[in-house]
Amino acid sequence: MRQKEQNTFFRVLKYFRPFIGLVCLAGFLALVVNITDLAGPYIIKIAIDDYIVGEKAGGGIKLIGLLYFLSILVGACSNYFQNYVLNSIVQQIMHNIRMELFSHIQHLPLKFFDRNSSGRILTRVTNDVESLNEMYSGVLVILFKDVFLLIGIVATMLQLNRNLTFLSFSVVPIIVVVTFLYRTRARRNFKRVRALIGRINGFLAENISGMKLVQIFHREREKYREFKQLNEEYRRASIFEVALSALFRPSAELINNLGISILIWYCTPRVFASTVEIGVLYAFISYIKKFFGPINDLADKYNVILSGNVSAERIFELMDYDEGLERMESGRPLTELKGKIEFRNVWFSYNGEDWVLKDISFTVNPGETVAFVGATGSGKTTIINLLSRFYQVQKGEILLDGVNINEYRLDDLRRRVAVVMQDVFLFAGTIESNIRLNNEEITPEEVQRAAEYVNADHFIGKLPGQYEAEVKERGCTLSAGERQLLSFARAIAFNPSILVLDEATASIDTETELLIQDSLGKIAKDRTTLIIAHRLSTIKKADRIIVIHKGRIREMGKHEELLAQDGIYRNLYEMQYA
Repeated sequence: MRQKEQNTFFRVLKYFRPFIGLVCLAGFLALVVNITDLAGPYIIKIAIDDYIVGEKAGGGIKLIGLLYFLSILVGACSNYFQNYVLNSIVQQIMHNIRMELFSHIQHLPLKFFDRNSSGRILTRVTNDVESLNEMYSGVLVILFKDVFLLIGIVATMLQLNRNLTFLSFSVVPIIVVVTFLYRTRARRNFKRVRALIGRINGFLAENISGMKLVQIFHREREKYREFKQLNEEYRRASIFEVALSALFRPSAELINNLGISILIWYCTPRVFASTVEIGVLYAFISYIKKFFGPINDLADKYNVILSGNVSAERIFELMDYDEGLERMESGRPLTELKGKIEFRNVWFSYNGEDWVLKDISFTVNPGETVAFVGATGSGKTTIINLLSRFYQVQKGEILLDGVNINEYRLDDLRRRVAVVMQDVFLFAGTIESNIRLNNEEITPEEVQRAAEYVNADHFIGKLPGQYEAEVKERGCTLSAGERQLLSFARAIAFNPSILVLDEATASIDTETELLIQDSLGKIAKDRTTLIIAHRLSTIKKADRIIVIHKGRIREMGKHEELLAQDGIYRNLYEMQYA
């Protein structure tokens, strides 16, 4: 475990490499601060021994006072600039970590999101990065100069009196043991606290998204009880954390005062015997307090250090996840796609040997419109997911224009294949930004042309601001049909070679369906189109219909041909129009 902590610590330190010049400047300023801190007690020691009770009593004390004030002034100014420089570095590093983490998440495969809740992922990007920020901005700035301070204190004390130095540090082994015991318990509890925060975030994200469903089925009380139980578990873990911290700080203070008491007990008779100067005793008491100051700071900040270290491990655990990582830029460029699709003996499973697709083979020619039908769970949507390389096939291969899709650059492949899904997701912004998704290559004129092409301009023209009309989160102010029309316009604006409609008309009204039916002929022209549909009325004009049943292709042909076969398709059709 210790080795893992060290690896995490040094890995974070690598982010300081681009700022090595500023780090050296901060180190120099820290050195100046520590010199002034060490000079203070030494100046007072000289004032006591030489100018108050010594031979120079009464003379030159004003000069000593001025020197003491100047050391404090220089130390304060240096401390300000050192804090500013280090905090600026830390904030830039946190910015870089957030950007790197978000970029990595964007390229994770869909199976990662299938296994991990959005709340858990959100915690890594927000809470964990913020904990790391608190550790480095609140602790690193202090510890950075404390290292130099401790070295300087030991050196100065040894120069003043070796025996008193060893006596003063006789209590250090006690604080080491106490710190080790505290660290072990606190770290274990901190991991538990972080896991609970992830669960709470996941619970809140899920229930806020599904609040309409909760209210429809009147499950508020049951959800409240679930959250109360989770929140109570988090409260108990937090109270245990507070209890540990509250015990550690007084223990450190007690050991600190024990060291001072031993020093006073030892020195008092020697001061009266004039074998130890009173100024030396004062200096040692001051240096002991300064020596234990970082330890007391550690007691105050230890929770922050533990939290930051655990958060760093969780952040790097996510960054190191590379199973099926999508590498968008690697592969063969795809500058032009005619649109020929071939599935050759494709087998696929989401989990082990539980095959969703079994030996699927078919060919779609360029410009052809092919529909897939079948019962829920038969594997229709999986075919689309494999075509866009959201998942990798276990057996067989998928070809586009005669080339295995795994050879193409993923970035180019997804530019050429546009998918319109049943559950349309709209971002907060405007109508225009949701159609072009901030792609600067798509002009406002092209956005309007795409909207007109799919008949979305009818409702957009009635909105206040039209294409600049505000879209709320998830498009909650628009109807399901309006959101679906926007998704069609979005697909057309990107001008794909292959268009995929995945249950795109399943949840819209009849009027909107007629608008879509009117635009489908124009949309499918000169491009390969795949349609997955439950409403068989939307696919009657397809060039071919493929019937999927329990992961296998059972029937294939035109609408009239399949009706004449008196098979699965005819049964589906009769059930729908009975």
